[in-house]
Amino acid sequence: MNFHGILVPLVTPFHDDLTLNVSALAELTEKLIERGVTGLVVCGTTGEYYALNEDERKTVLSTVCKIAKGRVTLIAGINDLSTEGAIARAKQAQELGYEGLMLSPPPYSLPDQQGVYAHYEKVAKSTPLPIIMYNFPARIGIEIDIETVIKLAEIDNIVAIKESSGSFSRALHLLQTPFKNFEVICGCDDQPVDFFFWGSKSWIAGAGNVFPAEQVAIFNAAQAGDWQQAKQIMTEIYPAIYSMESGNYNQKAKAGCLNGTFNVGPVRLPLSNLASQERDEFIKLIKR
Repeated sequence: MNFHGILVPLVTPFHDDLTLNVSALAELTEKLIERGVTGLVVCGTTGEYYALNEDERKTVLSTVCKIAKGRVTLIAGINDLSTEGAIARAKQAQELGYEGLMLSPPPYSLPDQQGVYAHYEKVAKSTPLPIIMYNFPARIGIEIDIETVIKLAEIDNIVAIKESSGSFSRALHLLQTPFKNFEVICGCDDQPVDFFFWGSKSWIAGAGNVFPAEQVAIFNAAQAGDWQQAKQIMTEIYPAIYSMESGNYNQKAKAGCLNGTFNVGPVRLPLSNLASQERDEFIKLIKR
């Protein structure tokens, strides 16, 4: 599974009446592939997976796979409140043709580190697919401790961690750990140049829905050692990135989709849509 480059956790388009917009999902998938992304993460947090019923989830996964299979890397988000639920979602992803999985610790239950380890171990044993762990304590409520990451990295099909803690001190510790067949992926939209400088080769970013070509250009510049170019592009998109990271992230990923030119509709409850003024101000940042 190739996950080097830009992987976009897709937003899920809805009609104004909040029904699933399958045609927009198909079109967005094509547009992201055209812009050179390495892969797509489907039914992740940015995709509002928690607001989809099971039929909708299968439709979303199937629609993207039908278009993108063999063209880019396909990763399914399999988060669930329980370990058994994550196992069922891993099986579904495999059956539908996905190449990899992304998995956080279970939200809400606040497991200790022994529970976190056992959660990942059991899911990994249940599937042949490679797993990217997802560390995002601001959403999940707990962190995957570095020592737990190191132990989990010894499991053959746990291949990476998406690091979204926001602490670059922690990220740097992970990036300087001598892992074997395990990688650290940038999961902070305001830190990709830092991650790339210290050897990361991947960026999974919800902002990729907004700036896919720009993020691909940052990655390519970093791989070529052109740090001035990478910094310049990051400087240009940073005001919008900062706005997203400051609040209403999913809403802004939708409002600004593909540089603010592609309508993917509203968000579903429990998220509330942006007020018109906040939306207009965000679009201005994109258009700078």
